[in-house]
Amino acid sequence: MSITAQLSSPVTLRRVLAFDAVSGAGTGALHLLLAPVLSTWLGLPEALLQASGLSIFAFVALAGWLAWQASPPRGPLMALVLLNVAWAVACLWLAWGGALDPTPLGLAYLLVQALVVAVLADLAWMGRRGLATGERMPFAA
Repeated sequence: MSITAQLSSPVTLRRVLAFDAVSGAGTGALHLLLAPVLSTWLGLPEALLQASGLSIFAFVALAGWLAWQASPPRGPLMALVLLNVAWAVACLWLAWGGALDPTPLGLAYLLVQALVVAVLADLAWMGRRGLATGERMPFAA
């Protein structure tokens, strides 16, 4: 099986979605539980960190639900891809848009988030394309 076929398989897609949900839950919890400390370290407003922490959990619910599907529905999967792209763009805007002045650690944090989320969006998109071609693999964890 080629690398492209592996990356666009439903099994790989479900793993990507599960990782997206777990990493999102970790990030959301981090933002909610440590907002005052992170605000100082990252140079980002505490309210922004708390609001993003809360909003991430809606995303986590969607990603987790999709990860549990043997063949994730294409519409909600596309919504997840678009939400990931929007998150990556928002991180880049916060890093370089001039609205905020993040610390060097904050800049690195935003850029790493943008990169990871963009990669997850791309992998989910590849998986969605695999679903579109009708490629089916047996249900596996």
